[in-house]
Amino acid sequence: MRFFELIIFAFFAAVVLYQLYAVLGRRIGRQPEDDLAAAPTPPEADGPAVAETIAPESADLTGLGALRAADPAFNIPHFLAGARQAYEMIVIAYAAGDHATLKNLLGPAVMASFEAGIAAREAEDRSERIEFLQPPRADIDRIEVEAGIARAVVRFLAEFRSRTKGPEGEAVDDRRTAELWTFERNLNSRDPNWTLVHVDAAEA
Repeated sequence: MRFFELIIFAFFAAVVLYQLYAVLGRRIGRQPEDDLAAAPTPPEADGPAVAETIAPESADLTGLGALRAADPAFNIPHFLAGARQAYEMIVIAYAAGDHATLKNLLGPAVMASFEAGIAAREAEDRSERIEFLQPPRADIDRIEVEAGIARAVVRFLAEFRSRTKGPEGEAVDDRRTAELWTFERNLNSRDPNWTLVHVDAAEA
């Protein structure tokens, strides 16, 4: 008899415990996770932020960006090395009156100006020879692209020795110069060469 009472007592205890679990095990009221779930999802950004990178079709590029968009192979160190070489060739050719060399490197306006200077020197029966004391320094001043034409302005600092000969005799003069040379290139042409189109004096 007592055995059956224990079984009945255990049964009622199990029922009570189950009901307590059913009540206490449920979430009552608002829980912290409810707030998180109900929080509005922040709107997604229009797109990933890309620093200093703009596609050519989405904006008007200028300067170096425009040049590289038209000519991805453009390389500043390579360009400046070529510009230094052209500078030396042009200065030496102008002093020597070498029209053939100048014609391949100069635009029409600069060529006309240089030819006038050579003619004036020859009319005075003078000659000149240039020796660079050290390689000239070349730095990009600015780059412009307009209507498929690229222009690169390069600032040159140079030291050279000028040996002149004229009716009064010979003279040697060491000079330091600072100039801004503008090189131009048609980006729609297959010709990769740049042409000197303008020369300006600059501060040393």
